[in-house]
Amino acid sequence: MDDIRPEFPNIPGRISGLGRLAYNLWWSWHPAARMLFKSLHRTAWKESSHNPVKLLKELPPEILENAARDQEYLRHYDVVISRFQKEIGARGGWFPENIRSECPLPIAYFSAEYGLHHSLPFYAGGLGFLAGDYLKECSDLGVPLVAVGFMYPDGYMRQRIRADGWQENIDEPIDRDSALITRVLDDKGQHLVVRVPFIEPPIHVSVWKVYVARVPLYLLDTDIEQNSPWNRGISAHLYIGDIEQRLRQEIVLGIGGSEVLNVLGIRHSVLHLNEGHPAFALLERIRERIAGGTSYETAVEAVKATSVFTTHTPVPAGHDVFPFYLMDKYFGNYYQMLGLTRDAFFRLGVHPEDPNAGFNMTAFALRMTDYRNGVSRRHGEVARRMWHSLWPDRAEEDVPIDAITNGIHVPTWIEPKVELLLNRYLDPGWLEDHDDPVIWEMIDDIPDRKLWEVHYWLKMKLINFIRNRSRIRWVEDSVNPVNIVAGGTLLDPSALTIGFARRFAEYKRADLIFSNLERLKRLLNNTWQPLQIIFAGKAHPADDNGKRILQRVFQFAQDHSLGGRIAFVENHEEQLAQYLVHGVDLWLNNPLPPMEASGTSGMKASLNGVPHLSVPDGWWPEGYNGKNGWIFGSGEGEGRDDADALYSVIEKEIIPLYYRADEEGVPVSWVKVMKEAMKSTAPMFSTRRMAKEYAMKFYQKALASQDGVSGVCRP
Repeated sequence: MDDIRPEFPNIPGRISGLGRLAYNLWWSWHPAARMLFKSLHRTAWKESSHNPVKLLKELPPEILENAARDQEYLRHYDVVISRFQKEIGARGGWFPENIRSECPLPIAYFSAEYGLHHSLPFYAGGLGFLAGDYLKECSDLGVPLVAVGFMYPDGYMRQRIRADGWQENIDEPIDRDSALITRVLDDKGQHLVVRVPFIEPPIHVSVWKVYVARVPLYLLDTDIEQNSPWNRGISAHLYIGDIEQRLRQEIVLGIGGSEVLNVLGIRHSVLHLNEGHPAFALLERIRERIAGGTSYETAVEAVKATSVFTTHTPVPAGHDVFPFYLMDKYFGNYYQMLGLTRDAFFRLGVHPEDPNAGFNMTAFALRMTDYRNGVSRRHGEVARRMWHSLWPDRAEEDVPIDAITNGIHVPTWIEPKVELLLNRYLDPGWLEDHDDPVIWEMIDDIPDRKLWEVHYWLKMKLINFIRNRSRIRWVEDSVNPVNIVAGGTLLDPSALTIGFARRFAEYKRADLIFSNLERLKRLLNNTWQPLQIIFAGKAHPADDNGKRILQRVFQFAQDHSLGGRIAFVENHEEQLAQYLVHGVDLWLNNPLPPMEASGTSGMKASLNGVPHLSVPDGWWPEGYNGKNGWIFGSGEGEGRDDADALYSVIEKEIIPLYYRADEEGVPVSWVKVMKEAMKSTAPMFSTRRMAKEYAMKFYQKALASQDGVSGVCRP
């Protein structure tokens, strides 16, 4: 079986490699490769939303023919394509050089969402970006990974804000033929369709593939004619609200995803679950071993010894729990194949503190894996406290849930102009070895004026991007003029600019800074030292409380008494996220502790010299060193005093520091904080460090267990 990448008949043979490059996301974190597409036609590249497949399909043949005759373009093309082919074809890397195993089968990584590029709307937020960054880093390090997820034909949702500030959720069906995805073909050359085992009436999935450099990502799609209308909708949206459809979605992901790997002939050595959504894949690993003649007890031990589970959710309501009657409906025959009674099967997913609630996917995953982790040190502590009842005979500190702090993929999130600046002042191989803290000490050699000039240029780029979005909305949709103002058209590039962009959930407290409106007005409307704040983010379609908070923030952005200093930019997605973390002056994070598992947006901002202002939650207790940003609030209890603490640190420390400039207009002391943010964040909070931790802490042991348990390689 193979996949098919559609041909581009309009591309001349001399530059035919553009077609293969377009379908591999390697280009997305290599600026020189992006420039190959951008330089063909800058306006068309912008209008394609930086989608090279769409660009190549729509460009007139004469533009491509001119490029094939342009010697300067061809020199650039040859260098990029040569590097691309070398890296994609490489079999080495950090992982094979450091992690030894007698079982060289790939590691299977399952996740409900992946944030890879804004043209692939298969993500809702941080969990998806984390998974996407992880695939990219695994490719860079040579980790033998194969990934499984969903191809959501209607994406997550496109956000539109009404004049009254209420969020509307708009479906934006993906154009499969212009997306960065390819069809996987069966032996007859037809689009591969796989039946999900043991589910009646039958559910089928078609299989798509995304090339993430060396890592293949297989996507499941139920929107095919073989399925009934209800079954076709299983993969329509990310995180379906209907509880039964949500259960069916997770059955398809875990059990159907495992079957897809089997049909493709991809046997794996280790299973890594990114959150509890795909945890039914554990059942399939057990069932397959039992079908091969192994006892249930032996199968469970073998699966546990070769499975990794990462939990991201410290909020109890964020864990999927399915009613027992629905579990009966879909697993009534399945548990018999495991040799279990109904009660024994249900006990696998029971939370001891609420045994009648239903089948808890996180409790199940924690029980059935030997390698478990939270996504920051603080979250590890919270998770051990949350799930202590699963190990009642152990002290809380001995609960076997480790912590591996999340990170970001540095080549993806560093802005190209910042990268060029670092190329001048850091060692030549800095990007290749960016998890080495010593390399980043040379940032101090960058002249303050140079770093500030780059940052100010990125700030202007952000504001122009926001204004252009507003202009397009005005021209195309004739929206209410108040919305255009609220969207950021009055932003001032000279004002201290705070960025706040994340999912609008209650615990994230997007409206905390509006707690004392008169005090905030004084900060916003200060003639000589003004403050402005840019908000962005979506509320879950079913979260009315989150929508109300968003509405409140948007209405503040419409309030003329706030001087046009509040902006809400609608439809937060990967492209906007890039502009924001590159261009604001300060990144704000104020969840209600301890509900932030990790958070990665502040890491992305700090990487680019944007300091972080946060409560002591998630990654920040590890990241804050007293010189690289600011911390406020106690981090405990109800956080009633957090608003006062936030105002105080902004008034007394941040604003005076930002506006204290030298004779050239450079805020030297502020730039010092910027440099410290970059030095302290880039090496320690990268996916390179994170992936190496997973390899050394978990994968190495799981691979050794695989070798020892079976004696031969088996799934």
